[in-house]
Amino acid sequence: MNKDYAAVEPRREELDASTGPVLLEFGAPWCGHCRAAQALIAEAYSAHQAVRHIKIEDGSGRRLGRSFGVKLWPTLIFLLQGKEVARLVRPSDAEAIRQALAGIDR
Repeated sequence: MNKDYAAVEPRREELDASTGPVLLEFGAPWCGHCRAAQALIAEAYSAHQAVRHIKIEDGSGRRLGRSFGVKLWPTLIFLLQGKEVARLVRPSDAEAIRQALAGIDR
């Protein structure tokens, strides 16, 4: 699991053209909801190491989050071959995350 936010926000075009499974995690390091979700994400992700996990620091002036319609943190977006397959906003249990990961980790 990626524990650090990306230093540079990926371009939307790169994500749309990605191959394989990708988990996008939008949030902020100071966000209490984001910090609380880390243990849940880690628990669910442990069985899906093949999924590329990208943590994206979101906020005012950040275009990528707006292009995905992110309004609350954390927002987890599950991509397969560049297409959104599932989305979880402020997940409260690891099982929901595990199920969404299983949907893209084929």
